[in-house]
Amino acid sequence: MSGAADRSARPAAAATPTGPRAAGRAIGLAAQPRIRLGTLPTPLLPAPRLSEAVGVEIWFKRDDLTGLGLGGNKVRGLEFLLADALERGCDTLVTGGGPGSNWAMLAALAARTRGLDTVLVCYGDPVAPVGNMHLATTIGADIQFTGDENRASVDSGVAAVADELRAAGHTPYPMGRGGATAVGALGYLTAARELAGQLADAGCVPTATWLATGSCGTQAGLVAGAAWQGLGPVVGVTVSRPAEECVERVTTIARAAADLAGVPAPDGPPTVVDGHIGPGYGKRSAEGDAAAELVARTEGVFLDPIFAAKAMAGLLAAARRGEVAGPVVFLVTGGAPTLFTTP
Repeated sequence: MSGAADRSARPAAAATPTGPRAAGRAIGLAAQPRIRLGTLPTPLLPAPRLSEAVGVEIWFKRDDLTGLGLGGNKVRGLEFLLADALERGCDTLVTGGGPGSNWAMLAALAARTRGLDTVLVCYGDPVAPVGNMHLATTIGADIQFTGDENRASVDSGVAAVADELRAAGHTPYPMGRGGATAVGALGYLTAARELAGQLADAGCVPTATWLATGSCGTQAGLVAGAAWQGLGPVVGVTVSRPAEECVERVTTIARAAADLAGVPAPDGPPTVVDGHIGPGYGKRSAEGDAAAELVARTEGVFLDPIFAAKAMAGLLAAARRGEVAGPVVFLVTGGAPTLFTTP
């Protein structure tokens, strides 16, 4: 496929649209520009040995197999975000996260497939290029560090880099951490339609879909899409933020994504489970490691220690308390490089 998005270019914009109707964008899912990056649909597979061990029927939606690079959930949102950047005539993506960010690496890789440069802003001080940082360096991303351990320093850093690029005559496309915007959430709004078709084919009616919630864009898209497709509750296990903040973020992004897609907005607050962050964001937890080990030994699926392992720990804890009735869909979000670099 060529580097152009599906429709004619628009004037360059200063930032990714995020609000209702995204600053004048056409309404309706078919009207949203999209490029194909992922190998879709990803499989929906039963997990019988894990289900037996847990006492709850569990199915895996294998979004670790999205195909770009080493796969992962962020590929879906990038199909819409990168298309928007191309329509706006942008030449450089600017985003960031932690030094081991799956999002940042995949954003840089996606940009390369369409001929765009990338600047990645990481919080903290320079570190050895291993894992995702090694991969981002390999594909030629410009990596800068804020010198501040506060993750929020990435946001101001992205804005500053975008200003510098404009002053130098470039047209940047700044994106917040995780691509958690209305446009980015369209990736999982459309994934809900994909999942609904697979569940119908399998004759499976899930009681809920569980996933890890970090920057909140993936859960927001699924919440909006699940309301549209009648899929039932979407349960996010927070791995980085207080649950109250996640509820607010998911609600705002889900409503904006539904508005862009021209589908009814979800009713009521989203469900976010707290208590499984462990020692902190970006760090392993003992219960997450135990959950990941169980999944690997029963189903041959590796869960990354930062996101999916902690979400599975939340699901297993709820099952032990008798709070979960099957069948349940669990979103495997990928993040393979962090398996080898997370202490």
